[in-house]
Amino acid sequence: MKRSFLHSFLFAFVAVCATKWTLCSATVLAQNSVPTIDISQDASRQIVIAQGTPEVYQGHPYLVQNPDDSLLLVWNVDHGGTAGPIAKSVDGGLSWTRHDSGAPETFKTHRNCPSVYRLVAADGKVWHWVFTSQPWMARIVSGDGGETWEEKAPLGFPNVMAFSTIIPKHPGTQDGEYLGFFHWRRAADGKVLNLEPPVKGRLEVVVSETHDAGFTWSEPRTIAAVEGRDLCEPFAFWSPDQREICCLMRENTHKDRSMVMYSQDDGATWSVPVKTSWELTGDRHMGVYVGEGRLFVAFRDQAPDSPTRGHFVGWVGSYEDIKSGRSGDYRVKLLHSYAKPRPHDCGYPGVAKLADGTIVALTYIKYRDDENKHSIVETRFKIEELDRKAEELKKTAKEE
Repeated sequence: MKRSFLHSFLFAFVAVCATKWTLCSATVLAQNSVPTIDISQDASRQIVIAQGTPEVYQGHPYLVQNPDDSLLLVWNVDHGGTAGPIAKSVDGGLSWTRHDSGAPETFKTHRNCPSVYRLVAADGKVWHWVFTSQPWMARIVSGDGGETWEEKAPLGFPNVMAFSTIIPKHPGTQDGEYLGFFHWRRAADGKVLNLEPPVKGRLEVVVSETHDAGFTWSEPRTIAAVEGRDLCEPFAFWSPDQREICCLMRENTHKDRSMVMYSQDDGATWSVPVKTSWELTGDRHMGVYVGEGRLFVAFRDQAPDSPTRGHFVGWVGSYEDIKSGRSGDYRVKLLHSYAKPRPHDCGYPGVAKLADGTIVALTYIKYRDDENKHSIVETRFKIEELDRKAEELKKTAKEE
């Protein structure tokens, strides 16, 4: 097929960049290095869990998956607003039942981005915990699978947001020991601040430990702080061989790529944070393994010049791709954000991989161009479907 004028121009532009890199932005062609699949308009995949209205903004969900594929979901009303909504699905996300009434009335006074976790004690007892930013890392706990909840005293931790990730300290061992990751702001004078007051400072990623499945936690300590960068919303997970913890982090100045660091001693010490690939650059990463060493990670795209910037996207690649800073296999636009004037108000994802291979990815998003505010919406797919679509895109690109 003959090259069009545009193809010829792009070919020449790439050649110039290769020889005179200082004249070109490294971000310009970054998003063209892997295919981007688009399933954002496929309504047959989508389920609206909590509909927004002209008055009600449904925001910032967090999801936990149980071994039987039941799902427990919490979120807040308004942007960083009050907690209260709780929903449960016993069929892998196909239908949802509200369980707000099982929570204590005080839960409605908690504010800003609740997160929910399933923690197992050394005696085998399962506890579900919800942590909310305010007041001072507030929390409620359930011992009956999320049917009823009890208020517990706040942890007293200053924070911008409650735990973004909690992982077992010793994977494969049921001992009640977990690592909890979140972020706070430190002022120029060294003081750690609560919330995000209008003062200068730096966002830092911190960790705390529990030895009794969430009832008591150690004093938080900073594990990532980079001058000139705001690191936050850590997504920590174990490597495929369970010898290393990887921690992906949002970079909130949005001047550069997201960052990643590693621990090879159960979280005691951490490597110096380094940049991810552009394809993994975004806000509030959350993901699951979808094969041998292969990952699906969802987030709000924040890569400069990306055609899907501000929308809810996913990245598919290997653990080694992350370690090597490679682009991965492909990206997928999951849902389109119609928020205005910019779409950058979505992407706090819940991600679950069900026993049959179905991936449930959900977020808060203004998913229609209408008068309604944000809703909680899920989309469903299997990684094999995306793999086929990626191969088709690659084949088409070669033919052109």
